[in-house]
Amino acid sequence: MSTSTTSPRRGWTVVLAGTAVNLALGVLYAWSIFKGAIIDSIKAGGESAFAWNLASVNDPYAVACLAFAFSMILAGRMQDKIGPRATCIIGGLLVAAGFVVASSSTNYWMWIAGFGLMFGLGMGFAYSAATPPALRWFSPAKTGLIAGIVVSGFGLAPVYIAPLSNFLLKTYGIQQSMLFLGVAFGIVVCLFGSLLANPPAGYVADPNAKAVAKKSTVEDKTPSQILKTGSFYALWVCFFIGAGAGLMVIGSATGLAKKSLGEWAFLAVAIAAVGNASGRIIAGIVSDKIGRANTLVIMLVFQAALMFAAIPVVDGTYSNPFVLVLLVTFMVFNYGTNLSLFPSFAKDLWGVKNYGINYGILFSSWGVGAFALVKIGEMLQAKTGSYTMSFVVAGVLLMIGAMMANSLRPKPVAVSEALPVALEDEELALQTAKSE
Repeated sequence: MSTSTTSPRRGWTVVLAGTAVNLALGVLYAWSIFKGAIIDSIKAGGESAFAWNLASVNDPYAVACLAFAFSMILAGRMQDKIGPRATCIIGGLLVAAGFVVASSSTNYWMWIAGFGLMFGLGMGFAYSAATPPALRWFSPAKTGLIAGIVVSGFGLAPVYIAPLSNFLLKTYGIQQSMLFLGVAFGIVVCLFGSLLANPPAGYVADPNAKAVAKKSTVEDKTPSQILKTGSFYALWVCFFIGAGAGLMVIGSATGLAKKSLGEWAFLAVAIAAVGNASGRIIAGIVSDKIGRANTLVIMLVFQAALMFAAIPVVDGTYSNPFVLVLLVTFMVFNYGTNLSLFPSFAKDLWGVKNYGINYGILFSSWGVGAFALVKIGEMLQAKTGSYTMSFVVAGVLLMIGAMMANSLRPKPVAVSEALPVALEDEELALQTAKSE
């Protein structure tokens, strides 16, 4: 088989399409706006009002996160077998259907089924199809950068979704708004999903790049193989902690800001989204330079420090809207770094052949972390009337995660042994390509 000469510009089309898909899926992070409208409806009462228990208001969001995470395993396998295009389109149809179901009723279980299960499943299918094909078009030296760009769409989405949702809620009410958003985002996901594609057989990204030496040492691993490694479980726990702590803040961002910003609280969601997206890109670039493990340790320690620093603000001791928004923005920045670091870890350690399902299995930690810490945070807030204990628990967990992340540092490899082998492999590949 000859080496493909397909233009790498096609790879950038896939990167931009994947980013656009994630821009639509990022409606998840606007949940705090929907939640605020539901709470207002519960308190107002009336025949057509939401009649939910206040302690259960966050349940559709938590279920969506859990469904999102575990559907990534099945969706990852489909992406590996049938390709990203069909997988993403299935996701787009599920996203639309989930919002339509939720828009049809104020019933708690209908929202669990629609927003929680169907939308969550749709996110898993579409999200799993966005990053893997993009990574396959580029060399390992750009893994962090490309992963960061693609997933930044998910984090950046609230910049436009927050004001859009706020406008729709005020103009049409929550149920009509859900209908409009579901149909629109379903179309967007399917449209851009049709542009996703893996590179052709034989395609080589930057064959002369220095990263070839590193690439040649990565063995493609199966799911059963990665589950036998200690690094998988260390990564799983670190992802659980980093994602859960961040999502606890995102899910409550509007509630925290409302006391200070009033009806302009949705701006906190939009501003924090910039931090979320930039965290993904910056962490990708930095981790390409200093290593994934080093970047992860820095992020977890920084996040823990922010959690403790935020306590005087969230308990009312020090009330300042600017400081509040700044703290939330940096917390969400750190959360965003998880979403470029862990897919990069998966490619670095386990290769690209089974990347979809391997990362899907690892991503289950995101869902469990979201479900557990978001639920715990909500229960602690309901019991104590303050977010203080939630931030204390999250801060302690983040410090534990930082200690575990130290074990992920790569073991030194003897350069005198590894480099000649890598160069020999590169020469052989180039000679084979020339002869064919």
